[in-house]
Amino acid sequence: MSDTPTPSATGREWHLLSRPVGWPEPEDFALVEAEVPAPGEGQVLVRNEYLSVDPYMRGRMSAAKSYVAPYELGKAMQGGAVGEVVASGAEGIAVGDHVLHFFGWREYAVVDAKNAVKVDPEAAPLSTYLGVLGMTGLTAYAGLLRTAAFKEGDSVFVSGAAGAVGSQVGQIAKLKGASRVIGSAGSDEKVRLLVEEYGFDAAFNYKNGPVSEQLRAAAPDGVDVYFDNVGGDHLEAAIGSLNRDGRIAVCGAISVYNNTEPAPGPKNLARLIQTRGRIEGFLVGDHYDLQGQFVQEIGPWVRSGELKYRETVVEGIENNLEAFLGVLRGDNTGKMIVKL
Repeated sequence: MSDTPTPSATGREWHLLSRPVGWPEPEDFALVEAEVPAPGEGQVLVRNEYLSVDPYMRGRMSAAKSYVAPYELGKAMQGGAVGEVVASGAEGIAVGDHVLHFFGWREYAVVDAKNAVKVDPEAAPLSTYLGVLGMTGLTAYAGLLRTAAFKEGDSVFVSGAAGAVGSQVGQIAKLKGASRVIGSAGSDEKVRLLVEEYGFDAAFNYKNGPVSEQLRAAAPDGVDVYFDNVGGDHLEAAIGSLNRDGRIAVCGAISVYNNTEPAPGPKNLARLIQTRGRIEGFLVGDHYDLQGQFVQEIGPWVRSGELKYRETVVEGIENNLEAFLGVLRGDNTGKMIVKL
């Protein structure tokens, strides 16, 4: 355990000033200068190097009851982050170690050691612990294999397929023997990426026509598994193409996150009766027991290049908010990362 000097520096952090109604506006947020405290016993001070911005953060900006506490007004927001320990009051974590934690949206963070996970920058780039080897990767793995009960030979449809989670879902399905993998994305460039780099069998731009029609053309024999990142018309289309005993894993619904009125549900839910289909929502936090298995299986695929990933990197804490809004707009290809 090292000495724990009191830093004289300050650090910048993003605060939520007001709860957005509809699309978040810059005036709902403020980048403020805050004093950096010294870590107490059992704590470490981390200089963050990479921050994560994710769609779920939009829900935390609302006061509505959800699966995770809302952000507090006037206080620093939170999110995944990885950085270097610059002061330690904890056994087992030394100055110079790198850790993963959930006090992002800021330059410096004091973290309880029990909530910090040591990561190895020699084994993989630090940013990957926020994406392909981090929470987004585990989300893809757990949602596909456990919630959707994927099995070899299944036909799989993934929405938001060029995003951090969706791109991994499709590739894992292919590596595990899917008969066909179809993805949807929001640009022709992303569609090409899905087919040419990620190995999807088919992909379509949902802006080019009705999703239901494009899905039927891409999957004429129907789908056994739908991994839902989008909701809305994508969910309705998937129900329409679902095969007997099909499974739908609901991970997110980014198409409705900024709606001010409740979005209408799928009009064809009755079709689940004839298909004996199943829809199940899931949260990655319920599946951390798979973490060891996930890293053991996915790590070698990442290192060998069999599982490819993209990152969209935005530089500077001052651009953290714009990076988050970019995720909601679909600006990112793969994981959106903020580099400090």
